[in-house]
Order: sequence, then C-alpha cells, then structure tokens
Amino acid sequence: MLYKASYQSPLGEMSLLSDETYLLGLWFNEQKYFGSAYDLNLAQKDESLPITEAIEWLNQYFRGENPNSQKIKLKPEVTEFRKRVLKILSDIPYGTLITYKEISNLLQINDEKKRNMSQAVGGAVGHNPISIIIPCHRVVGSDGSLTGYAGGLDKKRALLALEQNSLIK
Repeated sequence: MLYKASYQSPLGEMSLLSDETYLLGLWFNEQKYFGSAYDLNLAQKDESLPITEAIEWLNQYFRGENPNSQKIKLKPEVTEFRKRVLKILSDIPYGTLITYKEISNLLQINDEKKRNMSQAVGGAVGHNPISIIIPCHRVVGSDGSLTGYAGGLDKKRALLALEQNSLIK
C-alpha cells in the first residue's frame, strides 16, 4: 500500500509518498519530474510512519536545524547508477557544496580510465525522487555557480541560504 501526504514548506507545498516502511518520494508540487514514475492517484491520503518521520525532519530542517537524515528509511526507486549518485548526495555534509565533476570523480575512484560523467550525474541529480532529505540542492557547477534544480533555482538558492552557505555565486 502507498501513502501520500502534503507538507506546506516555507518554499511552497510539497508532496510525500511512502509505503509502510520507507519514504519513496518528496517533491515540490510544481517541480520537474514530480511524482517520478509513481501514479500518486493510487496512493491513500494518510500519514504512515515514514511520512510522519519525514515531516518532523522537514520541520526541523526549515527551523534551521541540521536533522539526521539517517533516521528516516529511504527507498528511492531509481537505476543502480542513480543509486550510487544518490548515496554520494546523502553523504554531502549540511551547509557544504559539491560539483557534478566531483561526483563524477567519486563514482570512478577505483577506475583506471576516468571519463567525464558530469552529464549523467546531472541527470541522476535532477531526477532525485527525495528532495532536500537527499540533498541534491548542494550540487553546483564546476565554477561554483548555481545550475539546474528540479524545484527551481529560487528554491535551490533559498535552501542553500537556509543552510547559511556563503559559497553561492
């Protein structure tokens, strides 16, 4: 069974999706790739334990705290490559930034021949089904500039400002 709920963030309404055990999705309602491959109409409008925990996490986050995302059981339904990218995103410390190129390099850390996978990384970051908790907003261009964000650059800028990141260009 799938469950869905709404959350009114300071940046706009968000939708959450879970099963009984895992948070499956968290999106700004107007963002690109909203709902991923899920038919949200099939989900029951109700709060599950993962949704309740995610809402508490979001409340803490938007109060300017640094809540522990490891306490929420996440299960993004994505390809193996995208899972690897999302794992790297999950390890980005609060208030810090990483570039697409740095993620590309981390993915190939044990590869003898390295290639620039920044575009593929960008696709994976852009299709992140669990916004904010898996912090795709912390990824920037090689020159430190803000680049695409499925929720919109205004939201990316606001999320980084909330984390008091002074590295934004």
